[in-house]
Amino acid sequence: MDGLLERMRRNPVGDWTIRDVETLCRQDGIFCEPPRGGGSHYKIAHPKMVEKLTIPYKQPIKPTYIRKLTAFVLAVRALQ
Repeated sequence: MDGLLERMRRNPVGDWTIRDVETLCRQDGIFCEPPRGGGSHYKIAHPKMVEKLTIPYKQPIKPTYIRKLTAFVLAVRALQ
């Protein structure tokens, strides 16, 4: 497990930003699309995953979203 993913997994209550989310997604080839048309949530997706996530860019990001994101990344890695 890389450093950022492990830190997020161990401390989901940390002061995580949307930039941290974008960095983690980029490392694993996961799409992280910013909101369009006045929305407030980033869309997280991967071609091998049926599930999609939405994460608000409001800071700090709530721990529940970080937990879902880390589980999503681990699931993507398991498929590769």
